[in-house]
Amino acid sequence: MDWTRKDLLDIESLSPLEIQTLLNCAQYFKKVCLSARKHAPLLQGCTVANFFVEPSTRTRTSFELAAKHLGATVVNLSAEGSSLKKGETLKDTVLNLQALQTDVLVMRHSASGAPQFVAERVTSAVLNGGDGAHEHPTQGFLDALTILDKKNSFAGVKVTILGDILYSRVARSNIWLLTKMGAHVTLCGPPTLVPLSFEKMGCHVSYEVEEAIAEADFVNLLRIQHERQRKSAFPSLSEYTAFFGLTKERVRLMKPGATIMHPGPINRGVEIDSEIADCECSVILDQVTNGLAVRMAALYLVTGHSPAKLKSALEAMGFDLS
Repeated sequence: MDWTRKDLLDIESLSPLEIQTLLNCAQYFKKVCLSARKHAPLLQGCTVANFFVEPSTRTRTSFELAAKHLGATVVNLSAEGSSLKKGETLKDTVLNLQALQTDVLVMRHSASGAPQFVAERVTSAVLNGGDGAHEHPTQGFLDALTILDKKNSFAGVKVTILGDILYSRVARSNIWLLTKMGAHVTLCGPPTLVPLSFEKMGCHVSYEVEEAIAEADFVNLLRIQHERQRKSAFPSLSEYTAFFGLTKERVRLMKPGATIMHPGPINRGVEIDSEIADCECSVILDQVTNGLAVRMAALYLVTGHSPAKLKSALEAMGFDLS
C-alpha cells in the first residue's frame, strides 16, 4: 500500500497494514545501514529539523544519522537553545521553522499531545520523537523490528513488558503495535505503576514477576520514569529491584531462547542486573541499530515517497537487498 499520512504521531491510529508497510521499509533500510556505504540519497533537497524539548541520546542521534544517510540537510534545536527560553510560544517557534522551508519536524516534548498540536498548525511533516507519557511511535517500531529479527511474524509471540507502565510512552506504543499485529502482551510491575485499566488495551496484567517472565518469548524492561511521577510509586529503588528487577536468579526462570530488551537508558542494578544487560540473550544494542533503520523508513514515508518503489530505488543504487 502507499503511505498517505503527512505525519507519524502515534501507533494507536495506524492500521495493521500501515504498520507492516513501515516495517517492510525498515527491513530494507536496515540492509543499507549495515552496508559499507550507508548513504542512500533519497531525501536529497529535504530539510529535517530535530526539535527536542526533552533530553535524548538514542532518538535524537539516530534521527540525525537517518536523515544524513538519506541525503537530507539536518538542523538540531533544543529548548535551551531556542527562543522558547525567551517566552516565545511553541506555535510561533514551529511556524518560524516552517517559514525556513523545513520539510520535516522531528519533535520530542514533555507535554502529551504536543506533536499533534504542532501537526495541525504546520504543513511540514511532523514525526513524534516522544510526547510526555503518551506515545513514542518509532521506539515501538524499532522494538517490533527487533522481534521480527528473531521471529517470522508477531502471531502468537508472547511479550512481557516489565516496569513503569503507567508513565511510559514506550509501553503504550508497544502495546498498540503488538496487539494490533497478533502478539500476546503481558504487563508486570508494582500495582501503583500497572493499573488493571491497561487490560482495556488488549493485554494481560500480572503482579507476579516470576509468572510474567516464565513463558515470555521477549521480556522488555522499562526504567522508572522519575521525571514524570508526581510522587514515588514505591518505597525505595532497592525494594523495586527486590520485587521486580530482572536478576540473575529470575533470568534462570525464563524459557530457553527468550530474549531481553530495553529501550534505554538503562539503570543498571535497578530494573536489570548489569551482567544481564550484557548477556548473550540481550538485544539492547540491536534495538539501537534497528532504530536507525526505522527512522530512515519513517522519514522516507512522511516525505511522500512510495514504499512500493523503495526496493527498486535502493537496488538501482547498488545495494544488495537479498
